[in-house]
Amino acid sequence: MRRITWVLAIIMSVALVLTGCGKKDAASVVKDLNNVSDKLESKQGAYQGAGTMTLYTGEQPQEYKVEVWYKNPSYYRISLSNVQKDVKQIVLRNDEGVFVLTPSLGKSFRFQSDWPDSQGQVYLYQTLLKGIVSDNNRQFVEDGDNYVFEVAANYQSSALVRQKIWLAKKTYEPKQVQVSDSEAKVVVNVKFDSFKFDPEFTADAFDMQKNMATGTPSESTVAEVDENGNPVVTEDGTQTDQPVAAELGDFGIIEPAYVPAGVQLKDTNKIEGSKDHAVLIRYDGIYQYTIMESRPLDRAVSLAPGTLIDLGFTAGLLSGDEQQTLTWMSEGVEYRITSANLPVTEMMQIAASMEEQSGK
Repeated sequence: MRRITWVLAIIMSVALVLTGCGKKDAASVVKDLNNVSDKLESKQGAYQGAGTMTLYTGEQPQEYKVEVWYKNPSYYRISLSNVQKDVKQIVLRNDEGVFVLTPSLGKSFRFQSDWPDSQGQVYLYQTLLKGIVSDNNRQFVEDGDNYVFEVAANYQSSALVRQKIWLAKKTYEPKQVQVSDSEAKVVVNVKFDSFKFDPEFTADAFDMQKNMATGTPSESTVAEVDENGNPVVTEDGTQTDQPVAAELGDFGIIEPAYVPAGVQLKDTNKIEGSKDHAVLIRYDGIYQYTIMESRPLDRAVSLAPGTLIDLGFTAGLLSGDEQQTLTWMSEGVEYRITSANLPVTEMMQIAASMEEQSGK
């Protein structure tokens, strides 16, 4: 009887040890994630993911198909396609710089930037890893086949406060990300349909001209401009840009649905005779700012150095010092918000509110 009891005790002890070995706590998972991060920084580091991003920043949710490619040391390709409007834009980083491309219109913005090193994007795996590892107050639970972390959000918009990140237990692939505001309301939701480590990319996968060629109606060029926005002239006296004249038509006047408290519309003016159908909207009050809208001729444009701003639905360029300008492109219309005192977070909220508006 004593022998049977002793054998049962040994069996139960071994079972408890094995159970303990199969269950990981937050510290052991974070240790593994550090190893995953180190591998991504190695020579062979690469991944490819795809999914759906939903933004809840306006009256109606906006859905975008997202594709993310990464290859060490610093090659990125992010494709954002608006499901409702069938518009695709690509954010590309390679040895030549950072580009924001709209292939269907043959338009590209190029600027010098360390993006995404200095800022995170909710669909970038490195950003998610950094958020988990760096937050010592992280919350951790298991949810079926996933580990779920709740950590602080560290994005450009101060409205984004917390984020929940689902990672597959076996591979640590991202499955879902929810970013919430101060009232615990989900503002951004990303669901990954697929994710693969160590994919094989073609030699030209991150080439600007190759990516512009997809769905481009005409050959694209990149126009070089100086810090003042003037075309750069080459040694033989010609300008580096080769614009293709193509008027795309009037788009009306697109007013933002969001206006900061203490600000009111001052006036709206359509610039008569402009081939790009330019519109100037001015606001006054606590903040003074202007919104310039235009439909530029079908050419690619390179802007002066600035900071890439993640607007969720696309990427924008923030330039200037005392007077700042946020520039972005959507559905063939170029937008510029310019102000000497409007905070960048307000600019971002105004831009987001214009995404679902149509011209009046």
